Amino acid sequence: MKGFAAVLLFLALNAFGQSDFPSKPIRVLVPTTAGGVPDVLARGVGQRMAESLGQPVVVENRAGAGGILAAEAVLKSPADGHTLFLGDTGNYAVSAALYARFPYDVQKDFAPVVLAAAPPVYLVAAAGSPFHSVQDFVRLSKAGTPVVYGSTGNGNVTHLAMELYRSLTGANLTHVPYKGAAGLAPALLSGDVGIGFIGYSIVAPHARTGKLRVLAVSTPQRSALTPEIPTLAEAGVPGYGFSISVGYLAPAGTPGAAIARLNDEINKALRMPEVRQVLETAGIPPVGGSAQAFADAIRAEVQQMAALVRTSGARVE
Repeated sequence: MKGFAAVLLFLALNAFGQSDFPSKPIRVLVPTTAGGVPDVLARGVGQRMAESLGQPVVVENRAGAGGILAAEAVLKSPADGHTLFLGDTGNYAVSAALYARFPYDVQKDFAPVVLAAAPPVYLVAAAGSPFHSVQDFVRLSKAGTPVVYGSTGNGNVTHLAMELYRSLTGANLTHVPYKGAAGLAPALLSGDVGIGFIGYSIVAPHARTGKLRVLAVSTPQRSALTPEIPTLAEAGVPGYGFSISVGYLAPAGTPGAAIARLNDEINKALRMPEVRQVLETAGIPPVGGSAQAFADAIRAEVQQMAALVRTSGARVE
């Protein structure tokens, strides 16, 4: 009888813990300026979360230092589930490998909540380039003269996506980094560089007019955004797979009941047709799933990105 009473007490306390959360507004810190992928995601999901939770969801932009500013602000907040970091692969996996002194360990200092989205990058060729297919790129990049490609920055995910290609094929490449997609897109459109990886929102309008050729998508499986576009693995680079995750993280030590409630609410928002439409229009395919699945994705990405950063030689002091 005592054991039964203890179980009832545990269930009552657990139920109280879940119903008591959230007790105040939830802050979501994003490491980009307004309009970036995490920002669009946070605002689209946050509106629906607020309606369901009965508390405001406030999105704060803390851009700079590879996501460190936003991450550190979250880590200085109470571990109660009311302050979240919406980071991506570049923030918690690439930056950790790039910076000589990195102030946090995503696997120790944060508790994964949910993998919210996995935006792909596309291998794109200039209209006037000789690259009409992935096979053309493989053949020419393994010939004598180095192929010049562009990226959105030294150590950026678009740089590392090409480093993975180089490591699998032994290609002869010369890297030209630009300042973000705003620098790379004009270079591809003008033919200053013949090829590079870039995001969906840049690709789509120029692909429709024929100004850019979309050769393949980086992800292991075809993207729901562009099911007609093959993966690099399908198109001629066996074993290629490069994913970018965007997910919600809470400070380590956040109660499990709060993590579970947040996971449930974010997953519900991601399944809503109106939210999916907003995200997919912006080139952000929603994912969702368990907190453990996100933890597994982070572990794999940290390992992959560390290896690619070492290969690339990129470094930030």
